[in-house]
Amino acid sequence: MSNHRGGPADASPQQTGIAGRRRIWRIRDRRTFEALRVSGRYLRRGPITVTFLSGDSGTPPRFAYAVGRRAGTAVARNRLRRRLRAVVATAGALRSGAYLVGAGPEAARLPFGELRETLWEALEAVARLPDRQRQ
Repeated sequence: MSNHRGGPADASPQQTGIAGRRRIWRIRDRRTFEALRVSGRYLRRGPITVTFLSGDSGTPPRFAYAVGRRAGTAVARNRLRRRLRAVVATAGALRSGAYLVGAGPEAARLPFGELRETLWEALEAVARLPDRQRQ
């Protein structure tokens, strides 16, 4: 008897609606984080900060999330990270490039709708900034 349970992992990409690659990728390499720090466009909206570095127009946007210990326990920080990912997943068309989304402790207390509006506004505004400008 197998302990394996059938589920989405057993389904084909056509059945799950996943067509080959994800719409939003993750940032994992140190070089991208360094480039964000040195050359990224930075914007703050309330408890949310977004740093953006434009990329090739043919690639999906890539995201990383920074939630510090001041935001609460590990459970609270992970919940906030999940909420931020959910907001990004529902965002409209995003410019290609790398995004680093940071959230302060106040972000954990925001209702989802307010968090969504704040982050959407920040994502749109940071992409319009000229290169290497801090606001």
